[in-house]
Amino acid sequence: MNTGFETYQLAEEHEALREAVRALSEKEIAPHAAEVDEQERYPYEALDALVRSGFSAVHVPEEYGGQGADSVATCIVIEEVARVCASSSLIPAVNKLGTMPILLSASEDLKQQVMPAIASGEATASYALSEREAGSDAASMKTRAKRDGDNWVLNGTKCWITNGSESTWFTVMAVTDPDKGSNGISAFAVHKDDPGFVVGPKEKKLGIKGSPTVELYFEDCTIPGDRIIGDEGTGFKTALRTLDHTRPTIGAQALGIAQGALDASVEYVKDRKQFGQAVADFQGVQFMLADMAMKIEAARHMVYVSAARAERGEGNLGFISAAAKCYASDVAMEVTTDAVQLFGGAGYTRDFPVERMMRDAKITQIYEGTNQIQRMVMARSLLKG
Repeated sequence: MNTGFETYQLAEEHEALREAVRALSEKEIAPHAAEVDEQERYPYEALDALVRSGFSAVHVPEEYGGQGADSVATCIVIEEVARVCASSSLIPAVNKLGTMPILLSASEDLKQQVMPAIASGEATASYALSEREAGSDAASMKTRAKRDGDNWVLNGTKCWITNGSESTWFTVMAVTDPDKGSNGISAFAVHKDDPGFVVGPKEKKLGIKGSPTVELYFEDCTIPGDRIIGDEGTGFKTALRTLDHTRPTIGAQALGIAQGALDASVEYVKDRKQFGQAVADFQGVQFMLADMAMKIEAARHMVYVSAARAERGEGNLGFISAAAKCYASDVAMEVTTDAVQLFGGAGYTRDFPVERMMRDAKITQIYEGTNQIQRMVMARSLLKG
């Protein structure tokens, strides 16, 4: 037996990171999770804890003052925070989503404008692609950007913007040439203080209630010309490349939610007694727990593999990124539903965390591309050969 065999083994630094984030999450984030959900308020305690520990945007490269964490490490951070509070896990997740287009395609000057503040925690970022009539069909967006001398002027509305009322920077996709279809879409970096930028009302949601989801309005929003991300007309390509890198993070969020539900379920059924014995002693319950754990473990491997492949910059990331997000989120929905069942009537109350986890899990099957869209992405990849 070769005890030094490292294939399929996370590096020591990844395991140390998990321990650190788990300890932080249990001590400083978990105690506020129920209140954050109940009051539908932003988890400022989590933001403060993540910033102080350097975990709010670990993906930012060292040259911009960041931790320079790899994609697997970023997924571990999101997973461990989501294990106790899904809303809080969107702080590091959306920071990556909002800045990935900049890291992939922006000029060095624009990276220097945005990334150091994200790394330090002074600022956070959001991603603005979807519109009310352009969700899954994002290429049909109506938001426009036109040149005006040295500036760009944006007009339109974006919706479903995660953490939109709290963020400082926004990556915004807008049409610059309506005659070119998706090749006429460009990407821009918009700051919350830019003239003509307005944050709309907060959505009333089923889950992740501590993460404000809002509309954004661009009313002759004027930004400097150097805030375009990449070349004109490359925005949609950048958006798709971004999702290849960030869908694993949604898989990681789903994974954390599922793990939190399983952990709570194991603890509960060992303590709860019925018919004179612990609920955990019943074989039917044991089979449910076994299936939950088995699927979580399979999802974890898929998420980490997709993150590792993205980190290596491999081609054809579409299939594995979509598969990881799709499978992990389906598992999260199934596991949290089973967790509520294992808790019985107690699981249906807000006195225990599993009902919150069940509500939080649902969105992971929807955002960053519904799981129906993920299956289309996977099928197209297969049929291309």
